[in-house]
Amino acid sequence: MAPRYRVTLEPEEREDLVSLTRTVKTSGKLFANARALLLCDKGPEGPDPPWTVAKTAEALGVSSRTIEHLKRRFVEEGLEAALRRKPRPRKPRAATFDGKFQARLIALACSPAPEGRARWTVRLLAEKAVELGMAPRVSPMTVHRILRKTGCALT
Repeated sequence: MAPRYRVTLEPEEREDLVSLTRTVKTSGKLFANARALLLCDKGPEGPDPPWTVAKTAEALGVSSRTIEHLKRRFVEEGLEAALRRKPRPRKPRAATFDGKFQARLIALACSPAPEGRARWTVRLLAEKAVELGMAPRVSPMTVHRILRKTGCALT
């Protein structure tokens, strides 16, 4: 089966990669990516014969899929994108609630239930905490966890 992506390094790119592999301060991932591109080079200055994806992966201790992805990024996006992957977009962390919030929530849970209700529910507590401005938003599951952690029962 013919390789999907053919890595052909320009002389300047090759020099940059060789210098990365010979520098002590290069991270392991960066070193492995640079070495893989050097080994997969099909250009005139590359190894003769060029290494296969499987052989390169085995030599570097990574999967052949990793090498294929690296080659694809090099061909489609360039050397810099192949060496240093873009950081993943991360979800914003959920708000963490401090002891002050927990104390106010427990005090609210211990107060008399709203009019027309026999007792507090976690959903009612979450809605009331937002209404009182204790937090911009609170999920009922968060209220449940806090009450369970503190041993407070809604009975």
